[in-house]
Amino acid sequence: MVSIPTTVLHGPKGSRPPGLIVSSARTDPMNPFDILKRTPKTNCGRCGHPTCLAFAAAVAKTGADARRCPFIDLNGLTLAAPEIDDLDNLPRQHDLALIEHLQSKIATLEFTAVAAPLGALCNDGGISLHFPYLGRKVRVSKQGITMDGAGLVDPRDQILLYNYVHSGGGRPPDQSWIGMESLPNSISKIKTLARYGEDRLANCLAPLPPQSIETIGAALGATIEAAGTADLTMTVPVLPMVPQRIIFWGEEPEDGFAAKVKILFDHHVLDFLDLESLVFSAERMAERIGVLASSI
Repeated sequence: MVSIPTTVLHGPKGSRPPGLIVSSARTDPMNPFDILKRTPKTNCGRCGHPTCLAFAAAVAKTGADARRCPFIDLNGLTLAAPEIDDLDNLPRQHDLALIEHLQSKIATLEFTAVAAPLGALCNDGGISLHFPYLGRKVRVSKQGITMDGAGLVDPRDQILLYNYVHSGGGRPPDQSWIGMESLPNSISKIKTLARYGEDRLANCLAPLPPQSIETIGAALGATIEAAGTADLTMTVPVLPMVPQRIIFWGEEPEDGFAAKVKILFDHHVLDFLDLESLVFSAERMAERIGVLASSI
């Protein structure tokens, strides 16, 4: 057996801590689960990644710094020294690495078994799953994803859809609605949801007449109803088992109140998506409604 030279780095703050071994030689790719088992698996987000699995994939596949997790067990951990000649591409490399990892995970799924729990169809001998995503037709196979017959460009959409399929289904939604703040480990996501989801929707819906909102709802397969003190409640099936409820209050200039939106989720939503994908799905919903509004 050939011994691969390694260096255990010690030193002042900013250097790698004792116990973390960095190899300058090429090593076999590390499985993200080898990193994941060293994390607390709480998805706290302090490393800058949405989940501990996403962090582990970034460390294993793109050479992200393992020390970005303040709780990771580094004792005896051996990593290849990252190549840092293209730092600007690291976020995309991370996304692509996560996509590759998720593709490997769904490769073991029996599509015929998970289709019904996901609200999907599997009518081609188990080769692929078919389901709507914000009113558009998605096909997921073990080779890739298409939407309305075309390939997906944004890797975040792929991550969201692969996460949904990989969940394998869960407890079906039952109209028990909660806000983001009621989901575990969601503190860091509340402002993001407000900025990219709720505020955008408020600005989009405020000038629209009821007929236009009904047209948008129909395109999304949404249900629209009046609810209490709100001007509008619209439940959008972002994914078959991931409905999101938009509660809209119109502007009241005489009282100094701007238009406002609150997005609610089914209390079982984390059976199907992680927090990062959930927030992104709300952002995509706001963007999709904006596109439909501009086309009316």
